[in-house]
Amino acid sequence: MNTFIVTDSTCDLHAETISRYGIEVIPLHINMGSETFFDGVNITKEEFYRRLPDYDPSPSTAAPGAELFIQRFQALADKGAEAILSIHISESLSATINSARLAAKEFTKIPVTVLDSTQLSLGMGFLVERAAQMAEAGKKAEEIVSKTREIMPRTYVFAALDTLEYLRRSGRMHIAVARFGELLRLKPLVFMNGGKPDAHRVRTRQKAMDRLFAWLNELGPFEQLAIVHAGVQERAEALREEARKYFPDREIIIQQITPVLGTNLGIGAVGFAGIAKER
Repeated sequence: MNTFIVTDSTCDLHAETISRYGIEVIPLHINMGSETFFDGVNITKEEFYRRLPDYDPSPSTAAPGAELFIQRFQALADKGAEAILSIHISESLSATINSARLAAKEFTKIPVTVLDSTQLSLGMGFLVERAAQMAEAGKKAEEIVSKTREIMPRTYVFAALDTLEYLRRSGRMHIAVARFGELLRLKPLVFMNGGKPDAHRVRTRQKAMDRLFAWLNELGPFEQLAIVHAGVQERAEALREEARKYFPDREIIIQQITPVLGTNLGIGAVGFAGIAKER
């Protein structure tokens, strides 16, 4: 069966990977003042992070509607798809997957399976890439879903944020907590596995980096590993040099995260996405 893979713009996959496997990417929406952008379509990551500090109120994000999914499903069916597997950002973080489910229920021309990746950024991106590789090898959607579910528990994203300010602006945390944290110069960390986002706090950036490396050591060794960041390429490159010993046999890729995630995490966020080896 000819299975096509659909995902959304929070996957943070490189354009070459998306093109290589013919992955269909549904953009989320970014509202900046009176302007609305389609993530990854009519605003670049570089432009977004350049403009982000000057926006007040902060940009907001929105999930794509079911109508857009139906349009894309129809286009894939017209191209010869016999089945579609639609993999999206964790339900705990976005309503995107709900739109995909509504669309899949309404679209009856070919079978559409919707899968919660339980992840974000390249944590999801790595899963989407593996699903696309299996689809290219001729695997059926049911088998791809089963194999992907086996990998999910070994998939992690963890990052250190420079500030609580953007979480406060986006409404993701109470304003009083954010201000209290800033006064104490706390550095927040986020940890994502199995669809369950977790938050940690330390006092300094160095302690935040120490925590990232402690997680690398605890969770590794890894089959795939990448550094993800929000507008801090040089810091990401320095982090890669320090992390090489945790992934000595392959290159650690660096990817700037989508503006949709950057809206909430803010400039300066940096961390890792990876799939641990089976133990």
